[in-house]
Amino acid sequence: MNITDYNKCVDQYADFVYRFLLKSLHDEAVAKDLVQDSFERLWRVHGDLNAEKAKPYLFRCAYNAMIDHTRRNHPTYDLETSVNIQQHAFNQYSDVQEILQQALQTMKPEQRSVILLRDLQGYQYQEIAGITGLSLAQVKVYIFRGRVFLKQYLEKVGIHSHSDLEEMV
Repeated sequence: MNITDYNKCVDQYADFVYRFLLKSLHDEAVAKDLVQDSFERLWRVHGDLNAEKAKPYLFRCAYNAMIDHTRRNHPTYDLETSVNIQQHAFNQYSDVQEILQQALQTMKPEQRSVILLRDLQGYQYQEIAGITGLSLAQVKVYIFRGRVFLKQYLEKVGIHSHSDLEEMV
């Protein structure tokens, strides 16, 4: 990969990486820092990296940086604890987006990441495996478990079906 290819990567992928990190972390400053760190890591290996592998490498760097940051700074809670904390707030208002964001924040970072990559960004399972460095089977397991967790979370806060979601919107 040469300097021109690196600059193309910055132009093509910086926004995608930033949105992925922002959606995962909900902190603009941290997301910007991690994007910068990811591109710095890409720069360090740009001479040894094939240009076609730059995107998966970049997303893997961003994913790993996000996981490291989350593990250092954000404890995770179990479903019961999280739902009990949020139940009072839910009873006062019913914003689906807010409830889903709360549910996502209680998930393990690996599950949250693959759910966001698949359902928000639209990546295929194989692409997610390349980005995260997980096996294809593990990606499928994390997505399945993440979706089950989200369903259970929504049911615990009183959203039991798709029609309940439609009524709230």
